Amino acid sequence: MNHFIEVCLDTENQVWLMLHSGSRHIGNMLAQNHIDTGKELAKLGNIKLPDPDLAYFVAGTPEFAAYWHDLQWAQNYARYNRDVMMARVKRIVEKHLAGGKPTKPLLEVNCHHNYAEKEVHFGEDVYVTRKGAVRAKEEDYGIIPGSMGAKSFIVKGKGNHESYCSCSHGAGRLLSRNKAKNVYNLDDLIAQTKGVECRKDRGVLDEIPGAYKPIEQVMANQSDLVEVVATLKQVLCVKG
Repeated sequence: MNHFIEVCLDTENQVWLMLHSGSRHIGNMLAQNHIDTGKELAKLGNIKLPDPDLAYFVAGTPEFAAYWHDLQWAQNYARYNRDVMMARVKRIVEKHLAGGKPTKPLLEVNCHHNYAEKEVHFGEDVYVTRKGAVRAKEEDYGIIPGSMGAKSFIVKGKGNHESYCSCSHGAGRLLSRNKAKNVYNLDDLIAQTKGVECRKDRGVLDEIPGAYKPIEQVMANQSDLVEVVATLKQVLCVKG
């Protein structure tokens, strides 16, 4: 449940609206259908796999084409989903803070993560899967959120080809969701999200900031991949 809508302030006290969402359940269902097809093909071809979930499609086959079509559809759906959600959040903010007057954002960023794309790297056409990563070509803007009690960053890519022009999508977990619930309690959650208006109940205990790696260290480790455009601090976080 790490999908969220946030209101943040940067170091200049400018207001940012940030949200995180994707294709949600429909993307998962499409993927599962294609994985099942891949497993059946492996059986028919008598292909021995270390694990059934490692089933694959061969480029150029009808099964691969069907999978790629559905994958692109789900990614386009995810982008449109974020556009619609952001437009609604923006209208709500304008209604209550600007008397209903439309406002024009200084910068808009909408980036995928957990997705695949056909790109050219090292002179070859390749399929790149970015799991927990975003594209960071030169001039690409990206979003690297921390936990709901930490900082988040708006970044611009440096086009580092050694990373296939990629950077991390967030802090990444130190603890699994289940382990976080066993290690931390409600008092810890309240203390670690001090100053942030958000849910502070057991239902979001697995999202406690302590379950994530320190975002400052993560950013320092990828300084050769991106430059920081803005450093954000959450003041309101809606989990859903």
